[in-house]
Amino acid sequence: MPFNSIFSWIIKKRIHQIELFKKYPFDVQDEVLENLIRCGLTTEWGKEHDYVSIHSYEDFQSKVPLTDYESLKPYVDRMLKNEQNILWNSEIKWFAKSSGTMSGKSKMLPVSKESLESCHYKGGKDLLSLYYNQLPDRKLYKGKHLILGGSAEINYLNSDSYFGDLSAIILKNMPWWAEIRRTPAKEIALMAEWEKKIERLAESTIDQDIYILAGVPSWTLVLCNRVLEISGKKHLREVWPNLELFMHGGVNFEPYRQQFKQLIPFDDMNYVETYNASEGFFGIQDEFMTNGDLLLMLDYGVFFEFIPMSEFDGKNSKTVLSLREVEPDVNYAMVITTNAGLWRYIIGDTIRFTSMNPYRFKITGRTKSFINAFGEELVVENAEQAISNTSQKTSAEIAEYTVAPVYMDGEKSGAHEWLIEFKKEPENLEVFAHILDGELKALNSDYEAKRTADLTLRMPLVRKAEKGLFERWLKSQSKLGGQHKIPRLCNNRKIIEEVKGLSLKAIV
Repeated sequence: MPFNSIFSWIIKKRIHQIELFKKYPFDVQDEVLENLIRCGLTTEWGKEHDYVSIHSYEDFQSKVPLTDYESLKPYVDRMLKNEQNILWNSEIKWFAKSSGTMSGKSKMLPVSKESLESCHYKGGKDLLSLYYNQLPDRKLYKGKHLILGGSAEINYLNSDSYFGDLSAIILKNMPWWAEIRRTPAKEIALMAEWEKKIERLAESTIDQDIYILAGVPSWTLVLCNRVLEISGKKHLREVWPNLELFMHGGVNFEPYRQQFKQLIPFDDMNYVETYNASEGFFGIQDEFMTNGDLLLMLDYGVFFEFIPMSEFDGKNSKTVLSLREVEPDVNYAMVITTNAGLWRYIIGDTIRFTSMNPYRFKITGRTKSFINAFGEELVVENAEQAISNTSQKTSAEIAEYTVAPVYMDGEKSGAHEWLIEFKKEPENLEVFAHILDGELKALNSDYEAKRTADLTLRMPLVRKAEKGLFERWLKSQSKLGGQHKIPRLCNNRKIIEEVKGLSLKAIV
């Protein structure tokens, strides 16, 4: 079957639709909201919040409260017991087990047929459409697509409903056009024991013709390094000569970029970022040859709202803006209403718009992932860029890291403690710390001000973590593998002390 020819036809149709929502973003979002309200009319939630009388965005704002997981949890708990028409009007039998970084509690997020087909799968198809549109001579469908996902298990509350990582739910329900080229076999892809899974993945794919890799950068690196160990090859193109695309998301790619360049030392290897969360698929790097900004995907059955972080107060936030009202270079908490029944849901991610025509953005962090112990307002975006720049300047390579405040003690000023697991250590850790400090000052004026004369903040304290320490912490939290990730910034010392407590040697 001429899959590349078929896909070429699909591309032309979809690219036209993408151009339409880029040109008419407000009309598209108005239509999305109207459809969502219509679907919610007969649900228990819709009746409680008088959806029948909602005729405008202003009505929607006034009648439907901002929500978070705790406020929706009673409804989700009933859905887990197979009660239907609670938050959404179609059957819900899948639940994505969230891999949130800041809380030890897992969330069970509803996944509807509509959200799978019109959001998650549509996002994957659009990524390939945009890719083919920019590189029309590619023939990705000639080879295999290695997708590194999580695991799934039967929901113990009801034999007809299931939960697991979103990636596992997607794998279990993969559309035919994606399944025919996907590897490895499902029994391997859905294994729960991560160490064994990496081994089986490497062994089963090493002799296949892989064109695409997809997954979280950190765990994909683990797999790729194991493939090279088994094969004895120097780089991945010796194993997979036609490998040309890595579709990644979940964490910032910059700290890992250099390591991937070493694994695949060729300029024609392409990297495309996506923003695909358990709650929905929201963004694609649509101009991957020029920048890393993400295009906000406006016709996926998701209605977007935004809270300026300067006025953020969780569910009690007073200022909530529609897409019409946002401005560039402002940090916003994102609020979503989805075709799986999440209504005005504060997802916990923060973004910053870099373009308004069309709407492109960067993920800046989490509403709870920041350090502001001394008024420095350090966000994940600053930390990721600073450590990436520092690594390049010192020829270091980062495996994992986390940062926490060191509080003032008497007359001693405070600091930021960086616990870093290096894949390749810098020659001089003190020089690394000085360069990191300079990068942070250049990126964040509040940090720079607090560093003045060491009065509030002194130099960053950079500590080396032994190999495997962060992996041990993830394992201790039952979060090893899949979409789980290390919290980068924390405004208290809880996580960094937990990680250090698992060290086999003193960290100084």
